[in-house]
Amino acid sequence: MKKHDGSDQRNLAVYVLPNLFTTANLFCGFYSVIASMKGMYETAAITILIAVVLDSLDGRIARMTHTTSRFGGEYDSLCDLVSFGVAPAIMVYNWSLFSYGKWGWLVAFLFVVCGALRLARFNVQVGIIDSRVFNGLPIPGGAAVLATFILLFYYLGGEGRYPSLPIIIGVAAIALFMVSSIKYYSFKDLNYFSRKPFMSLVMIILVLVIIAAEPQIMLFTFAFGYSLTGPAWTLLKLIRGTQKSLKPGDQPHPNDRPV
Repeated sequence: MKKHDGSDQRNLAVYVLPNLFTTANLFCGFYSVIASMKGMYETAAITILIAVVLDSLDGRIARMTHTTSRFGGEYDSLCDLVSFGVAPAIMVYNWSLFSYGKWGWLVAFLFVVCGALRLARFNVQVGIIDSRVFNGLPIPGGAAVLATFILLFYYLGGEGRYPSLPIIIGVAAIALFMVSSIKYYSFKDLNYFSRKPFMSLVMIILVLVIIAAEPQIMLFTFAFGYSLTGPAWTLLKLIRGTQKSLKPGDQPHPNDRPV
């Protein structure tokens, strides 16, 4: 009978570790659904944001420990659909969209299905598109916009539910951003700690201080601002392309028109 040494157990623990973070992400998404059903919208929003943090950690831990696997990737996508697709949709539906009847739950479903399509497209495009960009708004980013907006609403004195037409339009827009071909910066090529560790530490501390001072305002500003960077980047590229095509030397002279 083959004996297993301690190294096998250590390897097993390392492989389990990133999946434990993924499971914690799923737990937060499930609890957010329960909180939304009870009308605890602030709690539901906070747990979604915690899930965003956990989702960013599980992949990094897997890469740092060299324990990435196909199973982990598939499990992560399934958990993300619950935490960043189903949970935010139920939260925003119970909080606001319910008052619009059929249109309300259809827009909530649109958010879920666009999130599922976004995750499926991401999985098949791994290694195909540039890792420095995301093709469409990442589903955690879309969920963060909804969660931080609800936190900001209550921070500014809002109470109870808030049926509003701009919200149903905003949810639909975020859903479409996720399945669009708009490019978003992924921040995966940033490596400040290996080049300028001291300045990186100072910058991170400054960001944390700003967030700690006004967390509801700053978290929404970061989440909503990031959701707009893709369209702004695309618009800027279109403007630059138009300017290049309209250089004076490239335009026909008025006297060159056919007679």
